[in-house]
Amino acid sequence: MHTPRRPIPSHAPSSLARRPLLGLCAAALLGGSLLAAAAPVAAQSFPNRQVNLMVPYPAGGLSDAIARTVEKPLAKALGQMVIIENLGGVSGALGAQKVLSTPADGHMIYQGSPNETILAPLALQAVKYKSEDFRMVQIIGAFPMAVLARKDLPANNIDELAALAKKAAGEGRPLTYGSVGVGSFYHVLGEHFAHLAGAPMTHVPYKGMAPLSTDLAGGQVDVSFIVVGAKDVALVEQGRLKILATLAPAGKVEVPMLKAWRSINDSQLVKAKDFAYNAWTGYFVRKDTPEPVVQALNKALATAMGDEQVRKQLEGLGGMIPAMMSPAEAQKEYEAQTARFRAIAKSIKLEAQ
Repeated sequence: MHTPRRPIPSHAPSSLARRPLLGLCAAALLGGSLLAAAAPVAAQSFPNRQVNLMVPYPAGGLSDAIARTVEKPLAKALGQMVIIENLGGVSGALGAQKVLSTPADGHMIYQGSPNETILAPLALQAVKYKSEDFRMVQIIGAFPMAVLARKDLPANNIDELAALAKKAAGEGRPLTYGSVGVGSFYHVLGEHFAHLAGAPMTHVPYKGMAPLSTDLAGGQVDVSFIVVGAKDVALVEQGRLKILATLAPAGKVEVPMLKAWRSINDSQLVKAKDFAYNAWTGYFVRKDTPEPVVQALNKALATAMGDEQVRKQLEGLGGMIPAMMSPAEAQKEYEAQTARFRAIAKSIKLEAQ
């Protein structure tokens, strides 16, 4: 779009001395027009080659399964190949750092969650980036969470758990809670609950979900604030685990398989304190990625997530597809989530290790 030139007044002098100035003005106006036209050109040229999707964990896990569900529909929406790259390490930070070291042109996107984009920079000294180095393009999945407990724990709901935690701490043998590592989403939520209950609990970090689930079912750890799926519900039905509460908003059921359990937010301990969480997955790019590219990616992801087969596959993994957001809405949500987790990290005195 060309910036219109101001009409030259009829009384303006027409001397030769005035012409160089008019020439400079015209050049400036033309330069502005070219800059204004650059953004649409960037949108038209993206993507001009394959798009790499960075998954910051090894192949075979839940994160990888999510990416492979989205891969082909996203490629179709973009009109280019989408190649999944798995790079695990440092709680997802190795993959994040690689994305941040590539050009900000949208051809390398990052599949992340609060673990990698918000909490890792707060909990790990080895992580040198900040949450603000990323821009969220879209949240594509949300996975329900619950408070899981060993089968013989003498507590059947959240208020009983809080009372038991206080009693155990008073006797010098605090309850244990498991997570997938220091500074992980599950670690922070467990510490947050202990803070609300006013009862210290001992954190037991694991290297992954599988060993944590094994020890929880085997009674080696007391509780965990964690993503819950059909396999966990099956273990509960077999009497090998307990679900004490979901982490859904008060009075709500996020997924049918958890309809038999109340929300932690309905308990007397947590009531009105907002302990509603799910494990969301989103796609990110570098913060300085051109707006037209962000818009194009956002639109392509919305198209991909609208595919009925994608919905069925994601639900098969235990997740839900949230309402799609505009780029501005997605970024606003990311900023709100960042502020929320930073406040929790401050309240529990989380220190980088």
